[in-house]
Amino acid sequence: MPLDHVTEPARETPVIHRTGVLVVGSGPAGLAAALAAARAGAEVCLVERFGCFGGNITVVGVEGFAWYRHEATIEANGIGREFEERAKEAGAAVPESQSLSYEIDSEGFKLVADRLVEEAGIHAMLHRQVVAPIMDGDRIAGVIVESKAGREAILARVVIDATGDADIAHRAGAPTRKTPVEEMQAASVMFHLAGVDKRAFMTAVKADPQTYRDWSTGEWQVETDGKEDAMFSPFLRKPFAKAIEEGLIPAQLSTIAGTWGAAHDTGELTYMNLVHLAEVDGTDPDSLTKGEIEGRRQGMLAVEALRRYMPGCEGVRLRNFGMSIGIRDTRKILAAYDMTEADVRHQGRFEDTIGIYPEFIDGYGILILPTTGRYMQIPYRSMLPRKVRGLLVAGRATGGDRIAHAATRNMACCAVAGQGAGIAAAQAVAESREVDAVDIGAVQAELERQGVRIR
Repeated sequence: MPLDHVTEPARETPVIHRTGVLVVGSGPAGLAAALAAARAGAEVCLVERFGCFGGNITVVGVEGFAWYRHEATIEANGIGREFEERAKEAGAAVPESQSLSYEIDSEGFKLVADRLVEEAGIHAMLHRQVVAPIMDGDRIAGVIVESKAGREAILARVVIDATGDADIAHRAGAPTRKTPVEEMQAASVMFHLAGVDKRAFMTAVKADPQTYRDWSTGEWQVETDGKEDAMFSPFLRKPFAKAIEEGLIPAQLSTIAGTWGAAHDTGELTYMNLVHLAEVDGTDPDSLTKGEIEGRRQGMLAVEALRRYMPGCEGVRLRNFGMSIGIRDTRKILAAYDMTEADVRHQGRFEDTIGIYPEFIDGYGILILPTTGRYMQIPYRSMLPRKVRGLLVAGRATGGDRIAHAATRNMACCAVAGQGAGIAAAQAVAESREVDAVDIGAVQAELERQGVRIR
């Protein structure tokens, strides 16, 4: 009879490293967590499945780290702002087209992140995939990784899950919720272009300026609070509508549209956020496989439409796709406190704040930009999973409802949460405390020492 399962023999797994704080995942949350913990005095190990640090910035190619920023925007600063400043110093950032921020070059930031990790004395472990937590009852004691070196164990006193999908928390037995696949925010395959005539392209953009009001046409209806409607947006839809009209793009692909990030003097057009794929489950490798292939197919349709119907793009060519599809929405933990829509819409305030984030909501058909100085606080409790000790969750998998997630999933907010998690983990190790029993006042004091606005 054909096998429906395989029984593996028992085996011993070598312990290759022991550390105080172990961070799994090096996106904006994980990188910020590792840096913050190390700067707070902890011994830190940072494990990453790809060959570079930076996650969404470097792997996916999402270069608009703070594209929400306007004159009145109030931010936490801290390590998230440092990412941008260090990229500027390294010549790896240019002014972003729709805000007062800088677009971070996805390739250049790989080097920036390398330097940050080395300067902090972090033990870096790239090219290792975490496959299981190591549990001691209800306490996480480390993780099992697999790589070209085989199966290995890493032990830690505190683990920070910065996988984005709550992979560690979920496998450790912490309760999580996953958005139904038919309701998930769309996935994106990012790409960058070369061969653009910048002068002709920008002349066309200025001759027909698009605003956030223009997002609400066709397949998309976007809720704003009104103040965004007349603001400039680097939005492209008309070339793709023309391509559908003339049969270049199939009519069912009316979601090919979106924004560009920066037009460079070198002829590059970067951070092309034009492909939006429904029902891609970032926790399902078969779904991811289909999404990667379909996303690249649609990306090339978009490139051909730009060549034919967008001035300045007649000679454009693909420079590169992101290394991986971009996922916005999968699992979230059920935390000690789950943030709510009211928190993100109405300036939530918390005694255990570990940073602030401007009133920026982007997802589930809502776009609210922080132009009036309003902001919310991020509670430490939203990173505490239930039922598992020794574990913190940072990044887009923190506890919260659907609309809260549309705010906290954004990269700059992930960095705020990560920095708070890293400092709390360092304190828990130093004082032999549980992560849910750290001195929040001391955590807040160290955050402020590290340059974070928490209130």
